[in-house]
Amino acid sequence: MSRLLRWMLLGSCALHLVPLAAEQARASGYSIREQSAVGQGSSFAGMTAGEGGLSAMFFNPAALGFATAPTIEQHVTLVVPDAELVSSSASTVLGTPIGGRNRQGDVFPDVGVPALYAAYPVDERWTLGLSVNAPYGLGSKYDEDWVGRYHAVKSKLFSVNATPTVAYRPVSWLTLGGGISAQYLHAELTNAVDFGTIGALLQQRTGANLPIAPVPGAQDGKAKVEGDDIGFGVVLGAIAEPVAGTRLGVSYRSQISQSLKGDADFDLGTSGMGSIISAATGQFVDGGARASLTTPTTVSLGVSQAVGSDLTLLADLQWTDWSQFDELRIDFDNPAQAASVTTQNWSDTWFASVGAAYRLNEQWTLRAGAAFDQSPVPNNDRTPRIPDADRYWLSAGVSWAPWQDWTFDLGYSHIFLEDTEVDLTAGGAGNATRGNLSANYESQINIIAVAARVAF
Repeated sequence: MSRLLRWMLLGSCALHLVPLAAEQARASGYSIREQSAVGQGSSFAGMTAGEGGLSAMFFNPAALGFATAPTIEQHVTLVVPDAELVSSSASTVLGTPIGGRNRQGDVFPDVGVPALYAAYPVDERWTLGLSVNAPYGLGSKYDEDWVGRYHAVKSKLFSVNATPTVAYRPVSWLTLGGGISAQYLHAELTNAVDFGTIGALLQQRTGANLPIAPVPGAQDGKAKVEGDDIGFGVVLGAIAEPVAGTRLGVSYRSQISQSLKGDADFDLGTSGMGSIISAATGQFVDGGARASLTTPTTVSLGVSQAVGSDLTLLADLQWTDWSQFDELRIDFDNPAQAASVTTQNWSDTWFASVGAAYRLNEQWTLRAGAAFDQSPVPNNDRTPRIPDADRYWLSAGVSWAPWQDWTFDLGYSHIFLEDTEVDLTAGGAGNATRGNLSANYESQINIIAVAARVAF
């Protein structure tokens, strides 16, 4: 196959897949670790040490320096969660039970996660590259009449991150890398509004009789907020090979502070109570909205150790600075509309993985791995938007190189999640009109990733 046809084939594939950028987080918090089919097969062990082919440059930009020819890779990961809301109950701040569905079998949708990588060696020391990824995202959707609808109905975070990268090899045993990330984020949040409870509280506070009697939990409206922004950050890394067969990698990905701006849209419902509340208070009027979101700093360490000519042992360790996410705050241009605040109080986390790669022959390589992925979400502040839990990974994968310049990768992971519980009270920050909520979840995840890599 000619070089031109190779570029056209993978380039066309990339252009069609980039718009699929993920909506569903599968690492802890709302980060997306699934950026490599090679790494998927080993639970991402050894990726920071540059053992994932060109896709390792997402985890450590210095891995770009190991490309020996112009190369392009396209990865696609299918995430299939089996997440069930097994039970839930809710009541208003006034003690009124909230009716509605209390079970749901598919809270999180299946989603495809694309990733694209390209490398161009300038000479023996310098290599230029580009990665396009979807490193952050989340997606959950509940039935509009479920009992926790005042806390959450739909949550969506969509990201695209492009990182021009350069790698430099000052000496034969050391490779350095760095890049500038340009990141686009789009967020959308929806929930029901309990105009019945708002009306009852307004009536209690003012002593006025409203034209329509308020009925908590039965006079619903809807709220939708969405916005987007572009932010910038840096990635830095180094890979050392102190002796033949041993690689040590370290990498740093900076936080990216983004100010999402967009619109708030309100549906006042059909009961008439929403219109009464809006007219009396000046609230729940369509207008502008904004929120700040900072994606976290990560620091990673990786090790790759060859044992003989065919077996390589792998390990990775990553720290993520989730503790800066203490609340989700949405401010409105309408001065009468109070800010929407949801307490988060996330904690810093660790991800640890071990794995191995075994080279059967020149065409086939097998991989396996296991990992522990710590959740940043504290039990007391877990919300139905991100009912996260600690995760345990088991993975397997294979690479096939049928021709000299072509390689195809396949990776699979099964993730076991601890059962989780949401236990929110109406006395919590921002929950006075959302009410009390108790919800229990059982989840597991299957992930399959494929990739094609071609050198020119």
